[in-house]
This record gives sequence, structure tokens and C-alpha cells, in this order.
Amino acid sequence: MIPVTKPFLPSQQVYQHYLEGIWKRQWLTNMGPLANDLEMRLKDHLNLNHLLFVTNGTVAIQMAIKALELRGEIITTPFSFVATTSSIVWENCHPVFVDIDKDSLNIDAEKIEAAITDKTSAILATHVYGNPCDVEKIEKIAQRHHLKVIYDAAHAFGVEINGKSIFEFGDISTCSLHATKLYHSTEGGLIVTKDPDLLKKLAYIRNFGFDGPENFAELGINGKNSEFHAAMGLANLKYIDSIHKKRKELTKEYDEKLRNLKAVRPVWHKHSENNYSYYPVIFESEELMLKIIEHLKLHEIFTRRYFYPSLSHSLPYVKSDSYLPVTEDIAKRVLCLPLYYDLTLEEVDMISRLMLRIQNN
Repeated sequence: MIPVTKPFLPSQQVYQHYLEGIWKRQWLTNMGPLANDLEMRLKDHLNLNHLLFVTNGTVAIQMAIKALELRGEIITTPFSFVATTSSIVWENCHPVFVDIDKDSLNIDAEKIEAAITDKTSAILATHVYGNPCDVEKIEKIAQRHHLKVIYDAAHAFGVEINGKSIFEFGDISTCSLHATKLYHSTEGGLIVTKDPDLLKKLAYIRNFGFDGPENFAELGINGKNSEFHAAMGLANLKYIDSIHKKRKELTKEYDEKLRNLKAVRPVWHKHSENNYSYYPVIFESEELMLKIIEHLKLHEIFTRRYFYPSLSHSLPYVKSDSYLPVTEDIAKRVLCLPLYYDLTLEEVDMISRLMLRIQNN
């Protein structure tokens, strides 16, 4: 069987080394030494000044909304994982959807201003598949209308624009370290801001709002992560270069073998390099895509319609009258193919041959 994704696992000996320390210290959670070490190493790796390791990417978005004290409407994308929208609703704000750009699949920055009202407090945009949004244009719009900006960078670990970490854009950026991501800590997330005061506030929020053993500085939640998850993060960080190299090789193989497929790939940001988080293809027609999905299933090869359906009309807790033609069209025709470290070039070749066989017959 070939799944759409498979978690990378480090050497058992490397992971066991960290577990031995946990057993000796008996410090299992509450930002222990491994969690703190992981934060420091990630800051070095990503060239960041500030970063917090949290429970997961969803909690990171919720913390961001809370820390920025957002109210009313938040402009966002309908083409993202459900957590982007559900976090807005969870924090008692109202998502306002803006259509996506047909090439990048990110929120169309040209259409944001038309959605701004006197109730708008922020823009929450997703770097879809790790592909950077038009951050410069979004920043100008936000400044002009005095709005906050949060980036859901769940897929964008290691991505840069002109040598600058993608996490440095916006007021706050969040990342997922879930097991399905190219770099993971089993469960986990990151929250990044350039503002030291905002970082301090987020650190309070992460730990119930505690400011010392008997004082409280903020309304908080339990957004901390465990030493076991930090151990996985530390172990996997040792392999990040080889993970990136392998996924790049697999992506290039797909590109070569599928050059005659009746489909296109999203257009990547011109000042950024792909981090190879996913391999999405946008088919000429939904009909062809569905035939290929079923044929691959017969060979125990599994793909994912990611993201389908559009969030604008599929969530029972969100009422939206907006018709977003680009999103509706793309969501019906986009498919993510298997991509993970243990996938082989031979398996990519087989997947590609099976897809082309259905198309050409």
C-alpha cells in the first residue's frame, strides 16, 4: 500500500537517547529542558529571534487571535485546512472569505480590500502547501486599514522569501509540527512574532496566564507541549537536510514523469524556493481526476483531495453568502499525490504510469 503521506521517523537509538534523559529527570511536561532546547535550536535553524513551541498548530492560531485581542470580522481564505476557519469561530470572531488566486492558490490580495468593513480587525492568510502569500501587498493593505495580520504557515517550515524566514511576516505566524508534516514533533506547533512584548504575552497565554507560582498576568490556556514531543522534534531536526533533499528528488521525478499529464502545478512565489511539503496537481477536469483516484485505489495507492470541499459552504457553523468562483473550481480539480521520505523513485514512476494510462485510454 502507498498512502498519501507517512511520518518520518528518526533512528530509534537517537530518540532513545532523549528518552533516557526524560526518565532520569522525571520532568515530563511544563516546558522542560528538551522543550526549551528545541526552541533554541529551531530559532538557530530558522534564523529567528523569537519562537514558542506549543501544543499544535490549531492552538497556535487560537493563541494568536487571543493575543492580538481580535474582534468582529477576520478576512481569510476558504482554501485551507478547516482549523484556519474553525479557530476564528472558536475565538468568537466571524470569518469573511475572499477568493483565491488561480495560480498560487493563496488568498487573492487584489480582492482583500473589497471585503474590508468597519468590523474588520485582521487578515488571516494561509501559505497554501507552503507557497508564500503576497506578503508585501497584504502588509500594505493591513497598514492602510490598521489591521492585524496572522499567517497560517502550517505547511511552510523552512520556507524563505529572499533569504528571510516566512515566519517573520505578519504580526504573528503559526506552524504545525503534526506527524504528517515534513518536519514534525509527533504533535506540536510553533508561534512566531517579531514583537518581544507580544511574545511575552503569548508565553503567559501558553501557561494558563501564570506570572510566577501565585500570580496571573493574562487569561491563558494550557498550550504547552511535552518532553516526549520535544524529543521527537530534536531527533528529527538532525535529519531535516536529508528529508528536504529526498522530497526534492521525488518532486523532480514527478515533474519529469507527469510532464504530459493534463494538469498543472501551482505557481510558486518567484522569490522563494519550494520546501516540497506536498505534491498538488490541478487537473483539466474533475472527471479525469476522479477516474485517476479510483484507478490508483485499485492498486492500493491513496491520494487526497486537499483541500476539498471549499470551507465557504461546507461548515455548519459558518454562514457565508459569498460565491467564490476560483476557489470552487480549483477545489473540485486539485489532488495531492503521495509524497514522503520513504517513498521511492520507482514508486513515483509506477504512480505516474498508472495516472497516464487512465488519461490516455
